[in-house]
Amino acid sequence: MIQAFFLSLGQLTDRPIAIVLLKSLLVTVLLFAAAGVGLWFALDWAADIVEPWLGVHDEGNIFASLATLLLFLLAWWLLFRAIAVAVVGLFADEVVAAVEARHYPAAHARARAVPLGQSVAMGLRSAGRLIGVNLLLSPLYLVLLVTGVGTALAFFLVNAWLLGRDLGDMVAARHLPHAELPAWRKQTGPRRFALGAVGTGLFLVPLLNLVAPVLGAAMATHAFHRGRQA
Repeated sequence: MIQAFFLSLGQLTDRPIAIVLLKSLLVTVLLFAAAGVGLWFALDWAADIVEPWLGVHDEGNIFASLATLLLFLLAWWLLFRAIAVAVVGLFADEVVAAVEARHYPAAHARARAVPLGQSVAMGLRSAGRLIGVNLLLSPLYLVLLVTGVGTALAFFLVNAWLLGRDLGDMVAARHLPHAELPAWRKQTGPRRFALGAVGTGLFLVPLLNLVAPVLGAAMATHAFHRGRQA
């Protein structure tokens, strides 16, 4: 996975990938700004409910104040991650094709382009899974947060698993019939989780998080083809 990261990083300046990076950044920033306004009001409403339960109004309850701040930051991170991966999904076929053309020309010649409608559907499902799963697990996050046990680790593991699936599907859709995807996912679980862990880590690093979706798609391409060659 380390080699895949550096190969992908070195290809960011290739014209096809650089164009996708600029397009995806522009669309992501615009959508994030629009969605952020709505999220701000939603978080303000949620804070009125969560803060009394955590005891934030207690003077000196620093832990509760930090817990509320962490919840806010996680919500903003989830929003950015959901939008960024959904947007790059629209252009992922261009990234994957560029990586394949340079490193896996035989596979590139056999690949089939993913229709725009399918790319849009995959992006929306990705965002839906991310938000839905994390909302479903939010009570667990809160319990772990209050007890001080492994909140960050649980959050990281869940989102690494989700991202690994999303990135893997972007590549697999070019080479496998839809009916074969579930079996492929079962066979490649550890590899996709490692991919998702690296991608999730990139999303946590300022500046790198801006290129994380494109880097992730490129890394997923290497992971997919090297896994099939193994």
